[in-house]
Amino acid sequence: MFCVDLSDKRALITGSTRGIGKSIAEFLARAGAKVAITGRDASRAREIADKIREDFGVETLGIAMDMGSEDSIRQAYGEIEEKWGGVDILVNNAGITRDKLFLRMSLEDWEEVLRINLTGSFLITSLAVKAMLKARWGRIINISSVVGFTGNIGQVNYSSTKSALIGFTKSLAKELASRNITVNAIAPGFIETDMTASLSEEIRQSYLKNIPLGRFGKPEDVAGLVVFLCSEYASYITGEVIHVNGGMY
Repeated sequence: MFCVDLSDKRALITGSTRGIGKSIAEFLARAGAKVAITGRDASRAREIADKIREDFGVETLGIAMDMGSEDSIRQAYGEIEEKWGGVDILVNNAGITRDKLFLRMSLEDWEEVLRINLTGSFLITSLAVKAMLKARWGRIINISSVVGFTGNIGQVNYSSTKSALIGFTKSLAKELASRNITVNAIAPGFIETDMTASLSEEIRQSYLKNIPLGRFGKPEDVAGLVVFLCSEYASYITGEVIHVNGGMY
């Protein structure tokens, strides 16, 4: 029987107060892992952490972490280190969009998305990897996107960060493999989240036409894969990008 037991693992999921990140935290908790919930809103992070602890009986932390601020990232990870001594699993999920046609995109629009989606992932990974190196075991999973491969009108900044995460994943995987730390990426397609819920019906239908399975994905479709990649079943998989997009790419 396929069974994943992560009861001795500590997991940090960035941007986990809603959507895909929240679902990943729930799935990891269901597998027994301790989970640290992070987001800009401290009260929301604590609320989700309390609910997961109540539902799955695992230890949780709810901490404010602004991925656009180095000080906030260091302070938040310091709290996790103080409580748990570090983490074994890191899921770089946090990200923002500032969609705009390139000719209207400001330097601020560009830099804010890069700072949070890419530099933030670099900063938190540089902190989290220390405990993994010491333990000679770790799982790092970066959430990219189908638009990092296909591109998308109005998302030059966002698509660039999601493409960059692939190079980040593949290079880091080579550096950390000898320490039994795997680094992989997941590239979701269109998933039912707050982001897709804001799309007009006309745009939703135009996207659906390009998805062979004929539906948007669910956060659970991504979360289940994260649990697999964190398990010993995936111990020989590193430097890979796995697409979860219903066949659209």
